Amino acid sequence: MSAAANPCLSCGACCAYYRIIFHADEALAIPAEYLEQIQSGVSCMKGTNIYPPRCAALRGEVGEQVSCAIYENRPSTCREFNEYELDGTPNMRCFKLRGITPPV
Repeated sequence: MSAAANPCLSCGACCAYYRIIFHADEALAIPAEYLEQIQSGVSCMKGTNIYPPRCAALRGEVGEQVSCAIYENRPSTCREFNEYELDGTPNMRCFKLRGITPPV
């Protein structure tokens, strides 16, 4: 998908809505200033364990233009949350956050 067609570059709603949680093994690749340990063996992205959540790695204005400060090292939770599922169906959580109706 080209950068121009990637809604993630203007949206960022998932980074400002969900708690981004993952196994502590993944934390080794993430800079410490972006991490919060929840319990033994479980971490989350700093800023997402409070209300309202906003990931500390999120840069920019949600709904305008955003980027991720650790994009290449983001956890699997982030890597796996896409506009479309692996089978090509719309990710309903993504479309709901963006407030749009998914294509049929």
